[in-house]
Amino acid sequence: MLAEFDLIRRYFMSSQEASAASNGVTLGCGDDATLLLPQAGQQLVVSVDTSVVDVHFPREASAFAVGHRALAVALSDLAAMGATSRWCLMALTLDQRQFTNDEATHAWLTDYARGFHTLCQQHATTLVGGDVTSGALSIGVTVMGELPVGEALTRSGAQAGDLIAVTGALGGGAGGLALWQQGERDLAHPLLSRYLLPQPRLAAGLALRDLATAALDISDGLLADLAHIRDASQVGAVIALDALPLADELESSLGREAALKAALSGGDDYELLVTLGADDVAEAQQRLAPLGLALTVIGHCSEALGVTASGQSELSRYVSGYAGWQHFSGEAP
Repeated sequence: MLAEFDLIRRYFMSSQEASAASNGVTLGCGDDATLLLPQAGQQLVVSVDTSVVDVHFPREASAFAVGHRALAVALSDLAAMGATSRWCLMALTLDQRQFTNDEATHAWLTDYARGFHTLCQQHATTLVGGDVTSGALSIGVTVMGELPVGEALTRSGAQAGDLIAVTGALGGGAGGLALWQQGERDLAHPLLSRYLLPQPRLAAGLALRDLATAALDISDGLLADLAHIRDASQVGAVIALDALPLADELESSLGREAALKAALSGGDDYELLVTLGADDVAEAQQRLAPLGLALTVIGHCSEALGVTASGQSELSRYVSGYAGWQHFSGEAP
């Protein structure tokens, strides 16, 4: 197997060097740290995300999907802030025990790097450094973006009377995981694609930046992430269960009730959850239309703290009693 710095140069530096100079990188990979030049009048937006094998992605997932997904889930945080992505750092912990020889290592790293770099190119993001070490497979990705000073979307701006809306469709991440566990391996399946190849909604975040009153990305599930907006903004929420936009083939794969639960609490959707005034919904929808992305109103903010739901009585009780995903217990209490 290649030495650490040879591995970094071979798989992660060569394809990024050409874009570095044109993307505000005054000193790129090769030194102890990188030097970056934000644009005038912009503030830096920084987030970090960790992906761990058999926690965030299956061990048997394709290397391309692992690379894509590790970056996508980090970029999703920039999308939630309404930021434009510019740079990223990657720390790869590679488990050498999973490879039988150098050829297998090369094949995996080539596909992994292709998945990572392809998404970098799609969002004009330059890999400017990182680290490679040996251990249980995990990937830490730090993303850096920009937005005009004072224009960041946050979780704390929602007010009673604001409408609650989501981009795209929900439940696809959970539905894809369920299919994977049943043996499905075709990434062309819409649910498996939603799970292993999520798309960060950066263009949507930018389009909604001056309309949304609060925003975040849906990573832990609609109800768990909605609770963050409720807590930060000190508002309640009323959800219309029949309005939830379900991912393609979710209901046919899981059944109606399980599909709704996947949309409510399944997680791994990486759509944007926003609040906005009723007068701004039509404009927001028009801005997202050229992106081929729907914006669906699923409820409204209320003065009474807590969350309630209209629709099926049993699911309504599920909504009001849901406390959210717990990373360390692995369950919602």
